[in-house]
Amino acid sequence: MQYEIKGGDYPVVVCQLKDGERMITEKGSMVWMSPNMEMDTKGGGLGKMFSKAFSGESMFQNIYTAKGDGMIAFGSSFPGRILALEIEPGRELIMQKSAFLASEPTVELSVAFNKKMGVGFFGGEGFIMQRLSGRGIAFVEIDGDLIEYNLAPGQQIVVDTGNVAGFESTVTMDVRQVPGLKNKLVGGEGLFHTYLTGPGRVMLQTMPISSVAAALAGLLPKGN
Repeated sequence: MQYEIKGGDYPVVVCQLKDGERMITEKGSMVWMSPNMEMDTKGGGLGKMFSKAFSGESMFQNIYTAKGDGMIAFGSSFPGRILALEIEPGRELIMQKSAFLASEPTVELSVAFNKKMGVGFFGGEGFIMQRLSGRGIAFVEIDGDLIEYNLAPGQQIVVDTGNVAGFESTVTMDVRQVPGLKNKLVGGEGLFHTYLTGPGRVMLQTMPISSVAAALAGLLPKGN
């Protein structure tokens, strides 16, 4: 599989497939393709379908197979970037639950639940994330621009939860209350911050869709 990421604020990734090669997506991300691409929709087994339903993800996968050399393009659903990630055994990635766009079939997508109680009760979107494992290329969506850090062992960075796009599985995530009652009530930064602790790669996004939705909601006229 060869690919090229094109476009500006609304990017697409165009994949050139040889006969028999396949791509997988779990939402309506296909934007165009050659007529010799064959689509097949499948579930991922009862256990996987249940966990995906619980997380708000689609319970089904769309599998596109090239019948002869073919082309298929997947498009971003929000202004930002499409990032190509090389997944290998021992280099799993944890991504925000809406990040996955498409991948080679050798990449395994599963639900990642954070085991820390603080994250579970207060982390919101950070509680349920996506785990990318296996081997192959996966394409993910980043809201806005991408900022990356490589954290040393024990090194921490404090992030607003919505700005966490993803991180390597060696990074630990926790959610803590903002210190001080006045900071909580009038600080404007919310009640909780996300702490990411190294070692490992951290991917941050500058314009999370949740923040945009909250800003737009504040501008809409209030009902009577």
